[in-house]
Amino acid sequence: MTTATKNASPQRLVLVTGPSGAGRSTAIKALEDLGYEAIDNLPLGMLERLFTGPALDRPMALGLDVRNRDFSQQALLAALELLQAKSGLAPELLYLDCAPRVLQRRYSETRRRHPLAPAETPMDGIRREIDLLEPIRERADVLIDSSGLTPHSLRGEIERWFAPESGQKLGLTIQSFSYKRGLSLGVDMVFDCRFLKNPYWDPDLRGMDGRSDEVAAYINQDERFAAFFDQLLKMVLMLLPAYLTEGRAHFSIGFGCTGGQHRSVFTAERLTEALAQQGWQVSIRHRELDRRAELANQAAPAG
Repeated sequence: MTTATKNASPQRLVLVTGPSGAGRSTAIKALEDLGYEAIDNLPLGMLERLFTGPALDRPMALGLDVRNRDFSQQALLAALELLQAKSGLAPELLYLDCAPRVLQRRYSETRRRHPLAPAETPMDGIRREIDLLEPIRERADVLIDSSGLTPHSLRGEIERWFAPESGQKLGLTIQSFSYKRGLSLGVDMVFDCRFLKNPYWDPDLRGMDGRSDEVAAYINQDERFAAFFDQLLKMVLMLLPAYLTEGRAHFSIGFGCTGGQHRSVFTAERLTEALAQQGWQVSIRHRELDRRAELANQAAPAG
């Protein structure tokens, strides 16, 4: 074995799956645009044969879903273990999640039949597929909830997670969310900001969000915030290099508050800014604000 072969980096392989209608095709196309060799709906039985030839010269993305004729929980998990044991490959499982009610709406808009319920309602198929995929979801390396994402914003998430690596090998995502709508999916570390004074109760601030100077000043006046943020930043800056050392490729931090509008947004913005000043490349997403913007765009009359 030559020195070059010994030092060659493992080839990146992204397996893309999730319930039908969650955005798998969009994700595959986004990865292809990033330079990945993309194959959609590959039969699982052909996976091993695919990697018996010459080494890949670029990263690969494979779309896997229930339309595969040999798809099953056991077959996909066995295939994942086989690829993980194969030298020269660095497989990652990307799971695109989505709320059942959103999947139902998408099927209603497109008038498509669900592959697991061709003669029944789409919701029957949605429930069966979610149950079928639950063990696979638990094994995901990257989980993206597409419920509140447009195709454009989903492509942005894919680019943040899977764009070719630069000097930094840890992809960082900071998110804000509302506890009323549930924890943000796929987040590695979560902080509850509901202990801070809530700008919502100030009528002048209620319609603003945590990106405004007025809301920032209000939260900064809470004597607990400075101590909290100082300890938070110290801890995150201590942990990130450790995760790099352990070989993590992605890390996501979430901040939640009651409405996902003020305190969580402000704290997420502050941490993103502080980490950027330390040289980390960070992407940020405000789940509730993004969702409201999408709903407003849908309600706007066509020009």
